[in-house]
Amino acid sequence: MTTNILTHHDKPTPAPTPSAAFASLSLAEPILRALQAKNYTEPSPIQAQAIPHLLQGRDLIGVAQTGTGKTAAFALPILQRLAANPRPAISRRPRALILAPTRELAAQIAQSFADYGRFLKLSYAAVFGGVNITPQIRALSRGVDVLIATPGRLMDLERQKHVSFDQVEVFVLDEADRMLDLGFVHEIKRIISKLPPRRQSLLFSATMPPAIQELASSLVHNAARVEVTPVSSTAERIEQHVCHVNRQDKCKLLVHFINQKPSGLVLTFVRMKHMANKLVDQLAKEGVQAEAIHGNKSQAARQRALENFRTGRSRVLVATDIAARGIDVKGIALVVNYDLPEEPESYVHRIGRTARAGLDGQAIAFCDNSERNLLRNVERLIRRSIPVLKGHPFEGTVSAERPSQTLEYSGSGIDRPHRPARRSGGFRPSGSNRLGSRSGGKSTPRPAFNKAGFSRY
Repeated sequence: MTTNILTHHDKPTPAPTPSAAFASLSLAEPILRALQAKNYTEPSPIQAQAIPHLLQGRDLIGVAQTGTGKTAAFALPILQRLAANPRPAISRRPRALILAPTRELAAQIAQSFADYGRFLKLSYAAVFGGVNITPQIRALSRGVDVLIATPGRLMDLERQKHVSFDQVEVFVLDEADRMLDLGFVHEIKRIISKLPPRRQSLLFSATMPPAIQELASSLVHNAARVEVTPVSSTAERIEQHVCHVNRQDKCKLLVHFINQKPSGLVLTFVRMKHMANKLVDQLAKEGVQAEAIHGNKSQAARQRALENFRTGRSRVLVATDIAARGIDVKGIALVVNYDLPEEPESYVHRIGRTARAGLDGQAIAFCDNSERNLLRNVERLIRRSIPVLKGHPFEGTVSAERPSQTLEYSGSGIDRPHRPARRSGGFRPSGSNRLGSRSGGKSTPRPAFNKAGFSRY
């Protein structure tokens, strides 16, 4: 797969006997062979519950915690539907359209379609910003059955008449809450307005806040709802702790935990792009090699950093929330919330990068005095108190006592110059689809993505 486009055409080849568990879902034999080649033996709960509805052609809202197999839950029925009614791919007119909030997630979904559809005569492409648009235009001109896209780049291609939605049979919003919360309401509504009225619509997400759920429900018709875990729950296999620490001691504490994990990958989250770069430099001075990934990095640099992290050439990856969803890297032993997120839902997605595919994992959150209310927001969301970690080098330097009331956020220690319009829920049904700062009751718009598809994270 190249950095900017993924297409796939494979000829059928022999494969082992498919899994009886997946066969019970009435999936086609070529798809079962692909699953067997991937060593998938048992469908996850979201797959077992969603796939039968989707094979019947129903619209669906699926809610499941990250790392539970949502991509396969919608990809397998889509592949079966398209393969059951084969036809030559039409130039610029995909039959299935999947929207994703980030480039990394779009590329990952495209790779999943290629893997699951390896024994089918179907074609797939991913289009997203931050890279040369010309190869994407060529791929669409040749014709693809399944198109995976980020909204910014897709709208650029649509405005330039390089893609049309009039042949779309299946429409998917993946990470639907994040798509709407990041300010994609206008783009999504414009895309939906151009889709055929008779289509199958799917929305999948790890969290579904009430305001987002209300809007999402308006985009589907007579939809089945599949919810395999409580909304905003965190993986049971993740051992979670919080360390109360002064901000100036956070880097040394991070080095301490990295040294405690000599054989595992460590994923560290910060709030701001420039902080990611700064932390990488600080870690280098402490003898720790790390790389950063954020929205200001080119797509090639981001892909390179992810590949180095995936292969272990760089054990530490420092990321903003652009990597909180859609990055499936094996071997992440520890997730560190160096900065607590402003949106508590992001905590769920951040720590969900570990303990994937049934494995165990550990997540540690650093909390300085200015982040106490952010910690309370997270604990309120996940409906549990995160235990304080004992025995680390800076234990006792900051009080671990929870405040008795919600504190006003002082702003000290935060790198972001503005605050989101809402702490959670994000989308304001009144019509604004942007995040902004507040001053004197007015909101200053700040686009989540620019025209090239770059995230502000």
